[in-house]
Amino acid sequence: MTEKNKIIKLYKEKIQELLKFNKAYFEKDNPIISDFEFDELKKELFQLVKKYPFLKKIKNLDGLIGSKPSSKFEKIKHSKSMLSLGNAFDKEDMLDFKKKIKNFLNTTSEIELSSEPKIDGISASLRYENGKLIYGLSRGDGIFGENITDNLITIDQIPKKLIDAPQILEIRGEVYIGKKDFEKLQDQFANPRNAAGGSLRQKDSKETAKIPLKFFAYGCGEINPQIFKSQTDLLEKLKLWGFSINPYCRVVNSMDDIETNHKNIESLRSSLDYDVDGIVYKVNNFNFQERLGSTSNSPRWAIAYKFSSVKAITKVQNIVIQVGRTGALTPVAKVQPVTVGGVVVSNATLHNEDEILRKDVRVGDTVIIQRAGDVIPQILSIDKSKRSHLSEKFIFPKKCPCGFETIKEYNELTKKTDAVRRCPEKGFDCKYIAKEKLKHLVSKEAFNIEGLGKKVIDNFWNLKLVKFPSNIFSLDYKKISNLDGWGNTSINNLKNSIKKSSTISLDKFIFALGIRHIGQENAKILANYFIKSKKFLELLTLSKRKKILINLKSLDGMGDTQIKSIDTFFSNKKNIDVLEKLVKYLKIKDHKTLNEKSLFSGKTIMFTGGFEKMSRSEAKSLAEENGAKILSSITKKLNYLIIGNSKPTKNKIEKAKELKIHLMTEKEWYGLLNR
Repeated sequence: MTEKNKIIKLYKEKIQELLKFNKAYFEKDNPIISDFEFDELKKELFQLVKKYPFLKKIKNLDGLIGSKPSSKFEKIKHSKSMLSLGNAFDKEDMLDFKKKIKNFLNTTSEIELSSEPKIDGISASLRYENGKLIYGLSRGDGIFGENITDNLITIDQIPKKLIDAPQILEIRGEVYIGKKDFEKLQDQFANPRNAAGGSLRQKDSKETAKIPLKFFAYGCGEINPQIFKSQTDLLEKLKLWGFSINPYCRVVNSMDDIETNHKNIESLRSSLDYDVDGIVYKVNNFNFQERLGSTSNSPRWAIAYKFSSVKAITKVQNIVIQVGRTGALTPVAKVQPVTVGGVVVSNATLHNEDEILRKDVRVGDTVIIQRAGDVIPQILSIDKSKRSHLSEKFIFPKKCPCGFETIKEYNELTKKTDAVRRCPEKGFDCKYIAKEKLKHLVSKEAFNIEGLGKKVIDNFWNLKLVKFPSNIFSLDYKKISNLDGWGNTSINNLKNSIKKSSTISLDKFIFALGIRHIGQENAKILANYFIKSKKFLELLTLSKRKKILINLKSLDGMGDTQIKSIDTFFSNKKNIDVLEKLVKYLKIKDHKTLNEKSLFSGKTIMFTGGFEKMSRSEAKSLAEENGAKILSSITKKLNYLIIGNSKPTKNKIEKAKELKIHLMTEKEWYGLLNR
């Protein structure tokens, strides 16, 4: 493998790792979970792109999705998913965002962006049919929302009827409470966002009506017929319909415009009557938005450019070691609770052993803590003048709390030892990893078992009710009924949720296993390859596994790291035992492509050379949307080699001819798309 290919593989692997940091849920509308590692990894990716410009065309996977819809309200599926936004933290991030848009659209022209302050509130979607408000939903998990119509219509800034509106129109916006109004409520709620979220989730809308909620409209979901050409057109019409639009919305073009706008809004931040944590930039042209589409987590056409961090002073009370589901040992500082940017923080990540050594953080230290991007607790610096002469250096343990010796992996590409210390590939043999794997398995992206969250898993684990995944599907409900807080209703709800989750799609099942380096995107790639769970479970057999792993190398997005990780997972006898017991309780649905009736359903495609009308990224995205599997190398299993007009690789074309693979010109490719 060439050095360039190694770098590309490393970049793709790190993109996949981004997915595991998308854990910032807001069920209580009072976020305190750190995502510092997510941002550090993102910055590392940006640094790779800066060093190796050829990586700029590789798509990024980022963004966060919301919380599970509450069981208190009816769940309704959004006609268009309410995806979360990727984040930018500096000018380089924004330049990267702009370049990716140009690369995807295959243009060198400046792309006009619409900008608006990012309100720190609660997202909501309003559906109008023939101008009449039908229902209003919370964001929920981005796929399904809670029907909170009765609570939303108590807000004066939400019109009940629209004149001359499209037949179907979904308006999206942010519900919030002004800072001045919150002063009268601060004894009841932790912060304005918590107050807005709690009010919208009242069962009695009369109680919601007592809270001074407000609404800024900022976008749309489904529109039929489409009457808008741009975000600017939409906002103008929203104002005519009676919606409140943020007065600081404006259109920008150059990077200088973006930076000036960012500084201006940030300077006004403290004087605004609502909390803002950044500025959202969207491609203004709706046609471009449609072409750019989305990743599994976030739209490619929008990004949240966050403001600088908020800081506070506190004291380190203890330093503890947490073990993640992949075996990573993460030091966490337990600090005296302090309010940072409206959120009470009691934990701060110390990232890894090297970070503790570099900063020399000790128990008892007075520290400055910050939440970069308004959600990330981290220790910025230490006031060593206040350090006790009796303080001792923190010695990072060389063993996992389970007793296994830890390791630091060596990266062959960077020729450096990893900063993260790990419990080496012990899987369910390490009880700390096992517990975290259970939390991952029940999460909304995996089995999505409502009522079985992290705290419940901790409790059931301590009571020895759950130790392995199969235990979840054979719970002793009689014992649970004796626990505080578990009545007949909550037990029946849990039973039904577990029963429902026992039927699961193949891609979610693969992701739920928690195989290191196999995030949601890789899980979909694997599901698209295996189609049937029976074929995937052939990985349990050594002789079949070796052949399968060789074939996986040809899949676009599957590198050596992912394949090695799959091999390691299925080579562990404990993992095999756990998996065999789990599948006995499950019905794993065959994977279905997005468009089964498409011309490319079940077909394998590879691209070579540049395209005139679209980028390779857009071409791949369109092929996948039409049911194709994208390969990264020429094999006998390849159905089509699509040849772009600009500098196609001759060796690939010659090899494809030898293997009698169907060659398709760029013109023929466009012709098929138009069918």
